[in-house]
Amino acid sequence: METFYGLPIETVGNDHLRLEVLAEAGPRIVGLYLAGSGDNLLAEVPEGFADTVNGRYHFRGGHRLWHAPEQFNRTYVPDDAGLTLERTVNGAILTQPTEAATGIRKQIEIAFAPNRAAVTLTHRLTNEGVWQVELAPWAITQMRLGGTAVFPQQVGSIDPDGLLPNRNLIFWPYSNLNDPRLQLGNEYILIKTDVVNAPFKLGSFNRHGWLAYFCGSTLFCKRFAVQPNLAHPDMGCNAEIYVNHQFIELESLAPLYQLAPGETVTHVETWELYANAQPPTSANDLVWPWL
Repeated sequence: METFYGLPIETVGNDHLRLEVLAEAGPRIVGLYLAGSGDNLLAEVPEGFADTVNGRYHFRGGHRLWHAPEQFNRTYVPDDAGLTLERTVNGAILTQPTEAATGIRKQIEIAFAPNRAAVTLTHRLTNEGVWQVELAPWAITQMRLGGTAVFPQQVGSIDPDGLLPNRNLIFWPYSNLNDPRLQLGNEYILIKTDVVNAPFKLGSFNRHGWLAYFCGSTLFCKRFAVQPNLAHPDMGCNAEIYVNHQFIELESLAPLYQLAPGETVTHVETWELYANAQPPTSANDLVWPWL
């Protein structure tokens, strides 16, 4: 069996796209490839870890499912063993054992589009505990450095009279507003990764429902549902981008739920990949023909 730094993996895909997933740990997607390419678009972080009251948490890289809001002892729960992998007609279902520390069970269902380089990920959180839990599904994709992320901005009014604000920008305590990787434009915010700098994070309520990353000549785009009338974590964010010296993360968040024992909440992303894409040079010259 093939491995990802010693961990067994399985490969799933279609004629246009393939994913590598951990076979016994996670749920984690650790490889993302256009068909015919050996170029993994996801970050590989085999040495990254955090020691917690629940044991050592390994970041590994790739794509994972968390539940927000972020709290160290609840969020960083090790997921090193016990995964169940079920293959389906058009993909696979990855299910972890219930987290002892939280009572939450995570699952990612992978379903490939038949005729293009696209895949739908259905993220599920199930409360297997005895208490109601407030949480939001949080889908995090770590991409390798060297590219440019795109965060679309609201253009135009959201009320008939044009008197109300139309967007919010949320920053974390470690975010430097003069970070050279950040480019603010009227329609798009760009975050470049060609400068190694301190960690930076930006969030917002993204009414467009997508985030994108130009990695070389390949464009990665993730799409998600927009639910403007529901409360979201992190001062109202449904989309966030984090970057450090090892990777850049494209993150989408569902609304906050009061999840009762036995209930399941879902959060769906669709990933699309496009070859021969031209990265933008500035936030104001980006043309977006992939809508």
